[in-house]
Amino acid sequence: MPPRLQLARAAKSLTSPQFPVATFLVPFLHQQRHASILGSLSDAPGAYNKRIRRGRGPSSGKGKTSGRGHKGQKQHGKVPAGFNGGQTTDEVTHGPRGFKNIFAPEIAPVNLDRIQEWIDKGRLDASKPITLKELARSRCIHGVKDGVKLLAKNAGELRTPINIIVSRASATAVAAVEKRGGSVISRYYTAQSIRQILKGDSHPFASLEAIGGPLESIIPMSTPAPAADSGNTTPSSARIPALPKFRYRLPDPAGRTDIEYYRDPAHRGYLVHTVKEGEGPSLFFKPPKEGEKRIKRVAEAKKKAVEANKLW
Repeated sequence: MPPRLQLARAAKSLTSPQFPVATFLVPFLHQQRHASILGSLSDAPGAYNKRIRRGRGPSSGKGKTSGRGHKGQKQHGKVPAGFNGGQTTDEVTHGPRGFKNIFAPEIAPVNLDRIQEWIDKGRLDASKPITLKELARSRCIHGVKDGVKLLAKNAGELRTPINIIVSRASATAVAAVEKRGGSVISRYYTAQSIRQILKGDSHPFASLEAIGGPLESIIPMSTPAPAADSGNTTPSSARIPALPKFRYRLPDPAGRTDIEYYRDPAHRGYLVHTVKEGEGPSLFFKPPKEGEKRIKRVAEAKKKAVEANKLW
């Protein structure tokens, strides 16, 4: 847009006594020319939408083939996604991949509101420990494969204090159960051990490593008779569960990930009693004091070896 010419101010300065100008030039100096805005007028954004008209001559840019190109299958119609020239599609031959972890355990969920409903109907006995065996037999859960996880859907509906033993539990569910005066214990299970429990060939939660931990308050214990030559009773570590004999023993975790999970107090694991004072649930990170003691022991052993190898 051409700028506006401000000549009046220049005319006044030129007509002053300091700059004498001819009188016939004064009218031209007082003229002003305003720039026109007619060339920049346009519609408001979105007021006009020009539709692409196809097949209206070569000058339009979409003439003749109307933007479809020359020859080929795509000129005459659409091609489905994944079309492979008439052959069997890749989705059929290779199948969909990804978005599912085939190694993840299949955990059956159970919510607190459903447990309370089953207690109200008399299907579950809240005075006894609730295990996956009671949950499966009462049809509170269906199809247990790798374990059971306690969730906190409608946790406010839980009114009865319960002692429940499951594979895993969410932090919200643990807080809701303990708020009502109950307890949650997470216990390690395998798919095979679950099948044995449901058949009645294994105990739902008792095992060798469970003795001395949170489950000891639930498992009835029996102490063998003391020896005849000593008046001392058998120590607590030698106590055994007073349970009927089962065909199979319930296994304890052997992998590092599972051991660390059930050693963690935050998960209410049944192996928390195996964690020593000052240690954490991790098997990899040792407490600082133990590391310092080990360094001292190694240094002393090296020093003794050097002293023993001296000839004089």
